[in-house]
Amino acid sequence: MAAPTGQRPTSLPGRSASVNGAAVSVDRADWRDARYQAFTLLRIAFTVAPIAFGLDKFFNVMVDWPIYLAPWINDIAPGSAQDFMYFVGATEILAGVIVALKPRYGAYIVAGWLAGIVLNLLTHSGYYDIALRDFGLMLAALTLARLASVYDPPLRLGRH
Repeated sequence: MAAPTGQRPTSLPGRSASVNGAAVSVDRADWRDARYQAFTLLRIAFTVAPIAFGLDKFFNVMVDWPIYLAPWINDIAPGSAQDFMYFVGATEILAGVIVALKPRYGAYIVAGWLAGIVLNLLTHSGYYDIALRDFGLMLAALTLARLASVYDPPLRLGRH
């Protein structure tokens, strides 16, 4: 959020302030800081969970995943519902790896993916409770993204 006209932007310890909200530097990792602890817990969760659930899409050990696919998606997706779950699994594994490597960007990918899952579940009668749970997970992924803007520096491409 931009600072109102006439007011100076405030800064956090270890950061330089900016009117547009973009920080010049990133806070240092401090295990005593509750914000950093929250960032780390969410980063671990959104690395491990997508990879674990993505792998399970190939084996259906925890649940028979194709039953969660809305019929309208199954009708437009090529192949069977299980074939689509292979794509879903690979996407989830990739999203978890991106969160592990660069949570600043990976968290938004996971949040977007969860939004798609929520849409799927809301259009598939009988899974509204799971849609609500995944909506909460989407909010947690967005929280990780906001925390990553403090603790994970942006990519600097093309810098020598």
